Amino acid sequence: MTTEPEAALGNGRGRDARLAQVIITLFGLCARAEGNWLSTASVVALMGDLGADAQAVRSSISRLKRRGVLVSERNAGAAGYSLSESTLEVLAEGDVRIFQRARASEEDGWILVVFSVPESEREHRHALRSSLTRLGFGTAAPGVWIGPGILARETRQTLERRGLSGYVDMFTGGHLGFGDMRSKVREWWDLSELTQLYADFLQRYRPVLYQVTSGGITEQEAFALYVPMLTEWRRLPYRDPGLPLSLLPPAWNGEAAGTLFGELNEALGPLAHKHALAVIHGQRMKRERPSSGRGR
Repeated sequence: MTTEPEAALGNGRGRDARLAQVIITLFGLCARAEGNWLSTASVVALMGDLGADAQAVRSSISRLKRRGVLVSERNAGAAGYSLSESTLEVLAEGDVRIFQRARASEEDGWILVVFSVPESEREHRHALRSSLTRLGFGTAAPGVWIGPGILARETRQTLERRGLSGYVDMFTGGHLGFGDMRSKVREWWDLSELTQLYADFLQRYRPVLYQVTSGGITEQEAFALYVPMLTEWRRLPYRDPGLPLSLLPPAWNGEAAGTLFGELNEALGPLAHKHALAVIHGQRMKRERPSSGRGR
């Protein structure tokens, strides 16, 4: 059963957890475009552009290696790391959730996940709850979790990948009764907390969009803004599973936050990638230059 990639990509708190999340964002952005490998020197340099201490970065990388998130690998004599296969799968699924956000309608119906885990296998119960929480499910009753029908395929893939499908029954269908679904949704999901998370994102990053669109910005400045923004946003599409707008509070601020993220991604993403590639390729040239000199 694979657990650590989901845990590392989750909502851990504390300085070390936040640093690990930024490092994973960096690998997701850059390593996959570079044959799934980054030199340690490149990671340290790029994280330095984000204000991170080199020793803290190296320690966090080591912890991610121990958790099975990163794999130590040398390339052309240089020390570096690649994303583990299971982490690559998690990131690929996350790309869809983060960059291609889907919004359900009431016509999509619902998916119910029902499970019962023996007391002797409490770790599997915890893993199930963690997986369903990360997928954005709400709790309809003890052992009964509910999500919009558009999550059916992703839920099946996640539970199978984590070796949890044997504990679960899944159903899809519509709400036949009884009670008002808008009230039910407020019971099953903490919409107040989610509304506040979106409000925080809007408050923090609307000025950034104004800064970017009202004047010039360097590639390095774009990188320093983009990576933390993406790291913060990455968790929100999992807290909000794409519930139908008709069941959400009026003027749901998740829509405004999603629009803001799309605009920031378009404005900052290409510049941030250019800076990252320049640093990565610059580190590669530093490694190759001495060997070229000895060959003369």
